[in-house]
Amino acid sequence: MEVKEELNKKKEDDGDILETILSHVGEMGRYQKWLFVGMMPFGLFFAYVYFVQMFIAATPQRHWCTVPELQHLHWELRRNLSVPAATAVGDPWDKCSTFNANWSQVLENMAPPALNSTVPCQYGWEFELSDIPYHTVVSERGWVCQNAGFGPIAQSVFFAGSFVGGLFFGWLADTFGRVPALVGSNIIGCVGGVASVFTTGLWDFAFCRFLVGMAYDSCFMMMYILVLEYVGPRHRTWVANMSIALFFGSGCLMLPWLALWIADWRQLVLVTSLPMLVVLAAPFLVPESARWLSSRGRINRAVDVLKRFERVNGTKIPQDVLDEFVVSSRQTRQTNESLASVFKSSPLRNAMIFMVIVYMACAVIFDGLVRMSEGLGLDFFITFTLTSATEIPSVTLLALVLDRWGRRVLTCGPMAIAGVLSLIAAFVPKGIPQVSLAIMARFCINMSYNAAIQWSTELLPTGVRASGTSLIHVSGYIATVVSPFIVYSERLWSSLPLLLLGVTALVAASIGVLLPETMGRPMPQSIADGERLVREHSLCGKPEEVDAEEWKNKENSLIT
Repeated sequence: MEVKEELNKKKEDDGDILETILSHVGEMGRYQKWLFVGMMPFGLFFAYVYFVQMFIAATPQRHWCTVPELQHLHWELRRNLSVPAATAVGDPWDKCSTFNANWSQVLENMAPPALNSTVPCQYGWEFELSDIPYHTVVSERGWVCQNAGFGPIAQSVFFAGSFVGGLFFGWLADTFGRVPALVGSNIIGCVGGVASVFTTGLWDFAFCRFLVGMAYDSCFMMMYILVLEYVGPRHRTWVANMSIALFFGSGCLMLPWLALWIADWRQLVLVTSLPMLVVLAAPFLVPESARWLSSRGRINRAVDVLKRFERVNGTKIPQDVLDEFVVSSRQTRQTNESLASVFKSSPLRNAMIFMVIVYMACAVIFDGLVRMSEGLGLDFFITFTLTSATEIPSVTLLALVLDRWGRRVLTCGPMAIAGVLSLIAAFVPKGIPQVSLAIMARFCINMSYNAAIQWSTELLPTGVRASGTSLIHVSGYIATVVSPFIVYSERLWSSLPLLLLGVTALVAASIGVLLPETMGRPMPQSIADGERLVREHSLCGKPEEVDAEEWKNKENSLIT
C-alpha cells in the first residue's frame, strides 16, 4: 500500500512540477501579461483570415445581363428595356437571361421587344451594387447564374487549405516548436493574401485562397497554445476566452466597416494580409514552450526560458524546485509520443473521436449562421455586425462561469440551446424575428465553440497537444466545407438550413456529455496522464485499476 501511494505521489509530482514552477515564477506575472497583449494581432489576423473571404466574394443580389448596344443609356433604362420578368418567386426580374431581340429596333421604339424569346447572358452582367456597395471578385468576374458555383468552390478550396495547413503546422509545432509554426503559418497566410490580388481567374484565385486557408487557424492557435502553457490554472480560463472575445471579436466587428470604408476587394485583402508580417518579430519576443522543450529533452533551453520569466517577472524559482524539474525531465519527460500513440490508447482514442464530433458540430453551426447573414432578410453588413457583436459578451460570460460550471456543461448546454433556437427560427418569418433568433443561437454557439477550444487543449498531452489540437480543428475545417452547401439548400426548402443546423447541435450536445471534465486539473504531460484523466473524470469513467503483478513490477522499478 505504501509503495502504491508513493507511486501515485510520484505520478502527481511528475504531472504538476511545471504547475509548481509557475506558482513560483508567477501564474500571471508581467511576462504573461505581455504575452496576452501579444495575442492581439494574431487574434485580429484569425478573424481576418476566416471572414475576409465573405467580403471579397460577396454576391450583389441585384444584377442583370449586359447588352453592349444599350450601354450609352442610363442603367435603369437599360435594365427596363433588356430584362424579362422574373421567373423565380421573390426576384424582381430575370437575372440570368435577356431578350433575344433586334436591339436597333428596341432603341428606335424605346420599348421592350414584343416577343418574350430569351437567351442566357452572353456578354456578362451588370450589378446595381446597392446591397454590396463595391465590386467583389464575384461581380468583377461574373461568378453568378451558370457560374454561381465558382464562389463556393473557392471557399471550399480555402477549407481544403485549412485541412492541409492544420496537419502540417500541428506537426511542425510538435516537432520543431510552437514559435516556428506560428511564424510559418502567418507568413504563408500573408503570401496567399497578397497573391490573391494579382489573380485573374477561378483556379489561380482558388490556389491563393488555399494558401490563406493553410494559415487558418494556426496563425492564432499556436500563440494561444503557447500562452496557455505559461499561465497558471487559475488564470487559464480568463486568458483563453478573453483573448478570443477581445481580439477575435474586435476583428469581427471591425471587418465589415473596414470593407465598406475601403470599398475595394483588392485593397481590403492587402490591408488584412500585409500586417501578418509582424510575426517576423515573434522569435525575438515570444519564448518557446518550456513544456514542449522538456518533453523533447531540451532541458537546458527550457531552464533558460524559465529564468527569463524570473527576470521579467521579478520572481525567483527555488533551486530545489528547479533541480527537481531538471531531474524529472531527464528521467521521464523525453518523449517521442505522436498522434499514433493517442489512437493506440483506447481511452484517448474515444475521447478524441467524441471531441472531433463536438468540434465539427460547433464549426458547422458557427459557420452556417455566419453565412446565412446574407439571407436573413436584413442588410448584410448590419446582420454580420449584430451577430459578431455577440462574440464579446458571450465569451466574457463564458470566462466568468467556465471555472464554476465546467467545460462539459458550458460546451453541451449552450449547443443544445442553439439547436432549439435554430429549429424555432426555421419556422418564423424572415427579417427581425429570424435575425433575433439567429443572434441568440450565435450567442450560444460562441460559448460552446470557445469552451470546446479550451477543452481540447486541456485534454491532450503535451507531446501531442499541438498536432492533436490541429487534428481536432482540421475536423472542423472538413465540416465547414459543407456549410456553404447547407446554406445553399435553402433553394430546395427555405427552412432546411436552420433545420439541419438545429439537429446537428442536438446530436453533438448529447455526445459531448461523454467527455471528461478538465476543470481545475493540470494539463496532462504524457499519454499515461491523459488516459488517467479520461478514466477518472468522465461520467462513466472509473479510477485506473492495476493488477498485483503490475504493482509488483512497479515496486521493483521504484526500489531500483
